[in-house]
Amino acid sequence: MKAEAPKGKLGVLVVGLGAVTSTFMTGVLMARKGLAKPVGSMTQYDKIRVGEGDDKKYLHYKDIVPLADLNDIVFGAWDVYPANAFEAAVNAEVLRAKDILPVQDELEAIKPMKAAFDHNYAKRLDGDNVKEVKDRWDMMEQVREDIRNFKKETGVERVVVLWAASTEVYVPVDDEVHGSLAALEAAMKADDKERIAPSMCYAYAALSEGCPFIMGAPNTTVDIPAMWELAEKTKTPIAGKDFKTGQTLVKSGFAPIIGTRCLGLSGWFSTNILGNRDGLVLDEPANFRTKEVSKLSTLESILVPEEQPDLYGHGNDEDTQYYHKVRINYYPPRNDNKEGWDNIDIFGWMGYPMQIKINFLCRDSILAAPLCLDLVLLSDLAQRAGRYGTQRFLSFFLKSPMHDYTKGEVPVNHLFQQYVMLKNAIREMGGYEADETID
Repeated sequence: MKAEAPKGKLGVLVVGLGAVTSTFMTGVLMARKGLAKPVGSMTQYDKIRVGEGDDKKYLHYKDIVPLADLNDIVFGAWDVYPANAFEAAVNAEVLRAKDILPVQDELEAIKPMKAAFDHNYAKRLDGDNVKEVKDRWDMMEQVREDIRNFKKETGVERVVVLWAASTEVYVPVDDEVHGSLAALEAAMKADDKERIAPSMCYAYAALSEGCPFIMGAPNTTVDIPAMWELAEKTKTPIAGKDFKTGQTLVKSGFAPIIGTRCLGLSGWFSTNILGNRDGLVLDEPANFRTKEVSKLSTLESILVPEEQPDLYGHGNDEDTQYYHKVRINYYPPRNDNKEGWDNIDIFGWMGYPMQIKINFLCRDSILAAPLCLDLVLLSDLAQRAGRYGTQRFLSFFLKSPMHDYTKGEVPVNHLFQQYVMLKNAIREMGGYEADETID
């Protein structure tokens, strides 16, 4: 369905006002003044083909679909620490002073609302800008009230809610609680703290207020049937999970080289060092487990042992597939400058072994900020095009794309197939044919 033109301002409410979010906000505000370029943003730079033959054109997204303009974005946030967006940007030490000071006044005006927070879900965080709540249902209702107040105070027409906060403790999907909307609501009212994470309260509140919700961490949050049901009921888009920034971006782009060239894979070992708040939280084993599940899932649908047993069926996992290991190490001196090492053991003709080493010295927030922008603008666009529920076309931006695992659906992790899905959705929302196929 073709997307309607945007009316009025677009509110962007972000959960977590840390390094990623402050970098995202500062970049958008600087770009509006013509003082910085939104490099890395597909919505601002990418061109795709529409039409075929004599009608073929290569256009920016904004010339195909009615994207919200950067000048129409109004920011708000929740955080466990009371620092405003300017203080958060300075404290994060991602950006230089010359790239923050020109928008100091605008950043200082973005003061975080009290967070819906449970210390048990992020034990390394100890901020006190936290809501007092009776139970999980009350926690959700307070977030709903925040969204309504933000709309009233700012006059924005639409709101998108983006989770850019820390990775929560792993919550396994439990059908008793997560299998239906009625069960989820009952568990929230019963204050089931073990199976209802704070992020679920944000998601429920956002969807109930008709706001698209994006999960930028690997949390279970919206990746459950109960939330799919709520998204359908409220006709609201959801997307997740976990921003695909550094190592997984490389993996989803490089694994297709091995597969396309019909080379064998014995093992893929990935390790990271990271020193920002995300690294601190992930230093807790229960939180790392959530991230590990997300990062491990990438290869499985690209290099499939069942499809090519000669190539991918020889590893250390009981000799049924390649060995895949992921590690994240908290290393404070690096701060936001993440480093990812990949050791890839492959084999070729007649089984002879070879190795590939990839060392990616990246900047976590510099890679995540444009993803935040793209996910927000495209979720808002999807809603105006009448799309709701899981937005699979946004998997290009996400480490562990949501899919209906209850029906045996396999997620698409192959970067170039994800790109086809993205391009086709843009074409459709612009009134063109979705004319590329995924092979």
